Order: sequence, then structure tokens, then C-alpha cells
Amino acid sequence: MALVREDFEKETLEAWKTFVDSLDRALTNLEQELKEGKEMRDICTDEWCQATEHYIDDIGNALFSISEPRWASEEDSRRIKSLKRRLHDMYAEYKVLPKSS
Repeated sequence: MALVREDFEKETLEAWKTFVDSLDRALTNLEQELKEGKEMRDICTDEWCQATEHYIDDIGNALFSISEPRWASEEDSRRIKSLKRRLHDMYAEYKVLPKSS
């Protein structure tokens, strides 16, 4: 039974880390979008703003609903906290982008 549990924990942790890696990549893509938004003052059209806000919400929902496995390392926990901070900071950047009239 212990071997089955160890396999489960190992596979779950690997899947969890893959999920966290995907969130990290999504945040990197979002950072790039926001950077372009700052450089192009007219980019925040209603459509772009709505799509960006939905993307932020989707990432936030996924990120803040993560249940860390109890066997995750302290480093893994720090990484999740760091991703949450990044998302918070990006949302603050998004909110100050000039909106088109």
C-alpha cells in the first residue's frame, strides 16, 4: 500500500508542478501583453480590455484555487506566493492603462 501511495504522491506532485509551470508561462505572456499596452496608448480598446480582464480573471481563478499538496516543498509554496504577487502587480498595472473613449 505504501508503494501505491508513493506513486500517487509522486504523480500528483508532477502534475501539480506542470500546472504551476503553465500558470507561470501564462503570467509571462500577460506581462508581455501589458508591456505592449503601455507602449501603445490606443491599444486598450473595449475589446482588448475585456479580453485582458477575462484572461487576468482566469489566471487568478486558477492560481488562487490551487490546493497545495501537503508533500509539496517549501520552495513550491514560495513559488505559488510569488505567482500570486506577480498577478496582483500585473492587475494593478492593467487598471492604470489608459482606456479608449
